[in-house]
Amino acid sequence: MAIQQAKVFVEDLQRGMFVSRLDRPWTRTPFALQGFYIRDLDEIRQLQKYCRYVYVDVVKTVGDVGVKLRKITRAAAEASAADASPARGTPRRIPVAINCKPVQVKHDSYAPPEPARKEAAKARQLHDRIVQGMHEVMVQLKSDRPLPTAQVNQTVTLMVDSVLRSPDAFSWLARVRERDEHTYSHSVRASVWAVVFGRHIGLRRQELVQLGIATLLKDVGKLYIAEAVLKAEKRDPRAELEYRKFVDYSVKLLSADANIDPQVLNIVQCHKEQYDGSGYPRGLRGGQIPVLARMCGIVTFYDEATNPRGAEFPLPPSKAVGQLYELRNCAFQEQLVVEFIQSIGLYPTGTQVELSTGEIAVVVEQSHQRRLKPKVMLVTDRNKQLLEKPKLFDMAADDDRKRAIVDKGKKTLAEVGLITITQDLDPSRYPHINVGRVRDQYLFEQRLPAFIARLLPAR
Repeated sequence: MAIQQAKVFVEDLQRGMFVSRLDRPWTRTPFALQGFYIRDLDEIRQLQKYCRYVYVDVVKTVGDVGVKLRKITRAAAEASAADASPARGTPRRIPVAINCKPVQVKHDSYAPPEPARKEAAKARQLHDRIVQGMHEVMVQLKSDRPLPTAQVNQTVTLMVDSVLRSPDAFSWLARVRERDEHTYSHSVRASVWAVVFGRHIGLRRQELVQLGIATLLKDVGKLYIAEAVLKAEKRDPRAELEYRKFVDYSVKLLSADANIDPQVLNIVQCHKEQYDGSGYPRGLRGGQIPVLARMCGIVTFYDEATNPRGAEFPLPPSKAVGQLYELRNCAFQEQLVVEFIQSIGLYPTGTQVELSTGEIAVVVEQSHQRRLKPKVMLVTDRNKQLLEKPKLFDMAADDDRKRAIVDKGKKTLAEVGLITITQDLDPSRYPHINVGRVRDQYLFEQRLPAFIARLLPAR
């Protein structure tokens, strides 16, 4: 169905409305996500500072105000629905209305992140310990020996503390796939995304540990699934039923260990359930699915989309986010989908992007208040030729400097030329760009004098 929008002046905004478009570019406002629900008066006041009017998505607006807007625009909505048709051969999943309480979110629960480079060395050591820990888990399970539970708990707890200090440092390690894909597993990446997500919405530290452990161990039951079933690109109904048994196998294996937190078992058991009841193994829906399991399901989907089994290159984040967003209120709760996208940014750390100048860059660190203006490492010139030495460019700082010039009346916005990200790129498009090398140069190399001189180049 096409988006049905209503123009609303900011003085008429109400809680429950879904703002889908502004009367100015999103990049000129502090709103990181392009589309959001109005949840409190502070967000209305913020919109009133920057806009005269906005466009509200009538279909997604909730509560009494949503009912009124839909009555006003019903004729147009029905016409749009009649014209809309899904792509041939692609079943369309219809969002469902489920009575599910919003998740309590506290974005200011933790201190602002420290620079990624300050935390990078600790994060790398912890990452190596997690990978080694997962290897030991699999070895122990195959030999029917007890799980190294204490080691896993301790390592994940340390990872949580590291992510609380600097989510970008660990995000780098989740974003870049190493040569040995067998050890750098989906479970490790998804666990990192889960903890970053949980930090963003303000989960308590204990909940972050539970979520991290559950996401790390959720797939251990796949050891008991036949390899042909596990690696099949398409499964017939019988093979699919066999594959889905991995959830019960995982729960059985983990529940045999008295040291496993019951909440961890609950997350593992429910992480493949879906918001509309179409998941497995029990067909739970909406609020019947524990919040942490809903979050685990989202990060699982995102990592599988960006790192599909057997694919040489991962999917660009924007396409994975697009797929995820299409499944809001079908497979996943819309509020949590939006919060997850905000937590990783529209251009997550490690993403290759093209700038409005034509240069290619790699996102190296988020600007957590301005997600559309991250720090990037320039790797090519505007003609797509590799630079001899990559250059660090802080988009937010450059934007601030140029706006200050405009505010003083010295130049116009058109004259200063604000630099934006025009698109993220499929990694296969420029295979000669070594993202892992960019990561290491940014996080770990200490050849500082010349490097700092290029920190904020004149643009």
